[in-house]
Amino acid sequence: MVVTNEKSVSEAIKYRRSVRVFKNEPIDEQKVKECIQLAALAPTSSNMQLWEFYHVVSPEMIKQIATASFDQNAAKTAQQLVVVVARKDLWRKRVKSNIDYLKNQYGNKPESDYSKREKFALNYYQKIIPSLYFDFLGIIGMIKFIAFQIIGLFRPIYRQARQSDMRIVAQKSAGLAAQNFMISMAAINYDTCPMEGFDSLRIKKILNLPASAEINMILGCGIRDENGVYGERFRIPFEEIYFKK
Repeated sequence: MVVTNEKSVSEAIKYRRSVRVFKNEPIDEQKVKECIQLAALAPTSSNMQLWEFYHVVSPEMIKQIATASFDQNAAKTAQQLVVVVARKDLWRKRVKSNIDYLKNQYGNKPESDYSKREKFALNYYQKIIPSLYFDFLGIIGMIKFIAFQIIGLFRPIYRQARQSDMRIVAQKSAGLAAQNFMISMAAINYDTCPMEGFDSLRIKKILNLPASAEINMILGCGIRDENGVYGERFRIPFEEIYFKK
């Protein structure tokens, strides 16, 4: 039986484990959807929100995804699945959304009436973001990368300008959203398991995703079985990873 009392952030973080086996016990679709809504509040580079979330509740589709995930228990026993997808290819659409939002916030006034700060914010999305995301066969990105390294000899500059760099940016944001989701689920005593072991091409076909979409991770969702957590949590000593300067 699921406890209704929600956990604090600290409690949820400590409670969260990668659960490999879930009970054959249904979980509330609406509550999972609410956790996805919380996932979408995660920090994201330049507020680009280059992510999508596929909430899979169909038993048949769960079975297909489990097969494409090598029949690992975390997928096979999941009551629901959430597939987090990075969509760097949607950068133009997201730029437009941010510009439209800003103009609406500013009162949809003539451009000549914008303050210095408002002009800077619009310029960021109209010029700077396109200059980072636009590329052609990786060639423009490499030219920008070399140019930025040269400029960087004389002053601080953003150096990650290649197509591969922007892919990493989108994936990092998607990962932050996935963590928001897992902690939100833990807070209501639901369990998850992030999975990276899957055939991404088959998953894309199952979800009808374009080739340009990239699977960030698949999250099995449910309530942990008594044997669902494989052993005590192990972390290397904190002193080995914490450095105070």
